[in-house]
Amino acid sequence: PKRARPPLQRTIRCSGRSPNGAVNEFGTCPPYSLTRAGVIMIFSRTCSGCGRRTRSICGDCRNALLAGKVNNVPGAPPGVVYAVAYEGCARQLILGLKYRNERGSARILADVLVHRLNSDQRGADVVTWAPTSSHRRRQRGHDQAELIARAVARQIRRPCRSLLVRESLTSQTGSGRQQRLRGPQFRARGWRGFSHVLVIDDVVTTGATLRAAAQALRMAGVVQVSTVAVAATPAPGSRR
Repeated sequence: PKRARPPLQRTIRCSGRSPNGAVNEFGTCPPYSLTRAGVIMIFSRTCSGCGRRTRSICGDCRNALLAGKVNNVPGAPPGVVYAVAYEGCARQLILGLKYRNERGSARILADVLVHRLNSDQRGADVVTWAPTSSHRRRQRGHDQAELIARAVARQIRRPCRSLLVRESLTSQTGSGRQQRLRGPQFRARGWRGFSHVLVIDDVVTTGATLRAAAQALRMAGVVQVSTVAVAATPAPGSRR
């Protein structure tokens, strides 16, 4: 009789959260076994906000994010609309989405942002996002701003379209403040038929990315552009 072949073992290397260095497709660390019958996964998760064992963010931290008061974040650019400060639970959720492929965080972050939108922003004709660099997208396997924008669009029942092309090759992540102030360059596309566009980004530091995105859309002919971000980066030394 033929000998049964063992199941195919596949392990993906972790970005540094686990002592053994393995991570599965959910961004957690234990290895999983891929068999012909399906995928068997053993994993554990903890809340990004408080460390409590859960399969997602815990209810207490989620409610705190949604109910938290938006104060003026020290160092945030004036005139920029944002939902929360880039610190604590919000920061951990965004980092998990960016670097650990924790895509479930996009829906939670979208909840937080939608909670802060005013009626005018909710009434936009279409939702889009400020795209990251092509290098970052290939490296991460996704664009975190796109995932958040699509989740926001579903909640406010608006279409989501890719209306911006990033023409500068460098990413803002890891850049100094002076380079961030210059911002990336964008080109608008496919905007015809939309007079009010809502542009979403994950984190705002100097506001240059959202300003560049808005400028590209306005120069193309969009009448009204609303720009919002999930979180604003506090000035150095003020982060809690």
